[in-house]
Amino acid sequence: MTNGFAQEVYAVVRAIPRGYVATYGMVAELAGRPRASRIVGGVLHRNPDPSTIPCHRVVFRDGSLAPGFAFGGAAVQRRRLEEEGVQFVAGTAKNGGAEGPRVDLQQCLWDGTGYAE
Repeated sequence: MTNGFAQEVYAVVRAIPRGYVATYGMVAELAGRPRASRIVGGVLHRNPDPSTIPCHRVVFRDGSLAPGFAFGGAAVQRRRLEEEGVQFVAGTAKNGGAEGPRVDLQQCLWDGTGYAE
């Protein structure tokens, strides 16, 4: 991973508006490395400034939250998202999602608007 890629990831995440989320894969693609979603996770885990880089707005592709959210765990991530108006739905393995609540991606998935490379 290059420092340049990390900076690009942070720029993408800064562009995600309140009330919306992006997936790790979306962030990777917008940052120029579409197959680097796991690297995006590592970059966000080392987020130098969570107050300006809202990494809590990045979720798994099924809307589930990161169990090891670096800044307080999944419960903190969910609380922060709910405070911003992000909606949650029940997820089950049967419908392709994680067990337990997950972000309603139909309502809250960011479309990349506002991010210019």
